[in-house]
Amino acid sequence: MSTMETLNQVFCVVFDDDDIQITPETTANDIDGWDSLSHINLIVAVEGKFGIRFQHGEILTFRNVGDLIRSIEAKL
Repeated sequence: MSTMETLNQVFCVVFDDDDIQITPETTANDIDGWDSLSHINLIVAVEGKFGIRFQHGEILTFRNVGDLIRSIEAKL
């Protein structure tokens, strides 16, 4: 399974919506319920699923899902 496919599953769980289909261009504006609290839940879920840890400053640089994927893949 690709990083994108695994990450999409995490999004579906965190946002309780099996119809979510993320792309590298997806931003918080594209997903209902993606606010600051759910963003923290998403990051924690991503860290757990992939067995990685993000630095606080790194999280602040994510502009879209593509940035998140690049960071995940750099850590794997």
